[in-house]
Amino acid sequence: MSYQNAFSSITKKVTTAIAGLFLIMFLMVHLGINLFILPITENHQEMFAAAAHFMGTNWIVKVFEIVLMGAILIHVILGFILQFQNWAARGQQQYKVRSRSTTSFMSRYIIYTGIMILLFLAVHFYNFYFIKLGLVAAPDIANIAHPQEEHFYELAVYLFTNEIGYSVLYIVSFIFLGIHLNHAFQSAFQTLGLNHKKYTPAIKIIGNLYSIIIPIGYMMIPLYFMIYG
Repeated sequence: MSYQNAFSSITKKVTTAIAGLFLIMFLMVHLGINLFILPITENHQEMFAAAAHFMGTNWIVKVFEIVLMGAILIHVILGFILQFQNWAARGQQQYKVRSRSTTSFMSRYIIYTGIMILLFLAVHFYNFYFIKLGLVAAPDIANIAHPQEEHFYELAVYLFTNEIGYSVLYIVSFIFLGIHLNHAFQSAFQTLGLNHKKYTPAIKIIGNLYSIIIPIGYMMIPLYFMIYG
């Protein structure tokens, strides 16, 4: 059996779905920490700093970070491969018969929402992860020369308060993420064969709610600083 046959289209779809569901779970955890940037409690800044410090020093989290990066790479690479294969197959079908495509609007354009999210991740890593690693010079924030995880509160507040372009990109990107999640959430369960007349409607409802609530939760952070400074 050749490698191409072994790593079939179905295998790629299943792997992409599993990586996607892992990232969906991560989004909830990440949002739970990020919300402490907002004044939701009296000691929200200290709680955010403590959580960020734990995330940056605990060895289990360090392993999780590697898994997370791997999941992102797998999801992105296989997502592009599957999309290119779909385009190629669609082009061949056009020569055979002209018929209305049964693919949904979301599935047809999910690659473009994914590209927008990927561009945002590049900017986000540049402003946080690369600064932590010392690959990018940090802005002058309260005389913090080399920001680490425990300084991410000051860094986030600085960006959302002083860099309007970053805030706008952040908001727009999470709108695209919501569109991406609306299709991806349901598609992942379908790919894994978790379809049932009793459960599928519930999965669809949960997916719709998730794709609205999670992006809004993230967008609240820059919006707060854009409004209240």
